[in-house]
Amino acid sequence: MRTIRVLIADDHTIVREGIRHVLDQEPGIEVAAEAEDGREAIRLATAMPLDVIFMDISMPGLNGIDAARQILKSHPHLKIIILSMHSDKRFVERALKSGVSGYLLKNRAVAEVTTAIQSVVQGKMYLSPGITHLVVEDYIRHVPENEEPSRHGLTAREREVLQLIAEGLSTKAIAAAMNLSEKTIEGHRQKIMDKLNLHSIAQLTKFAIREGLTTLDD
Repeated sequence: MRTIRVLIADDHTIVREGIRHVLDQEPGIEVAAEAEDGREAIRLATAMPLDVIFMDISMPGLNGIDAARQILKSHPHLKIIILSMHSDKRFVERALKSGVSGYLLKNRAVAEVTTAIQSVVQGKMYLSPGITHLVVEDYIRHVPENEEPSRHGLTAREREVLQLIAEGLSTKAIAAAMNLSEKTIEGHRQKIMDKLNLHSIAQLTKFAIREGLTTLDD
């Protein structure tokens, strides 16, 4: 049987070490790499063969949901399992909308990680028992798969810019992180403000936190 290659993407070392400790004891499963943020996860997913990615929902620079969306756009065969502290319907909905194969609550991660992998590689969806199944199933039936604009009309690129703004990065720093010009970033910021009818960085930050783009908990 072919070895299942796994990437663990989480900005908390203790989480990565906990998952790795469990998986290192499982025959047929190899932790191929670890990532501390969404952009590194995207790079690694492109650079090496992988089967399953555990993706923290809240990471600096690029959150796990938007990172998952980008990875699945070019690597649709990969199975991505979101790691989250949140059982709130809002976070689960956003995650499933990105096309991931599972949603694992962090307080259950060590106990469920192997079962989650086995489920998704068999083509099944894995959801921690703490998530309300009826709500999720109803959501899947009614929401178009991999819908690109958010319900507020923001594109994936605009969501990236918004997250970085909310995390306090300057226009110059955002431009460098996204490999774009400062003028382009300024244009994105203005479009975001126009679409959301918000008029200050403070308002944008509050919106980003409320929508789960960032938690600023670090």
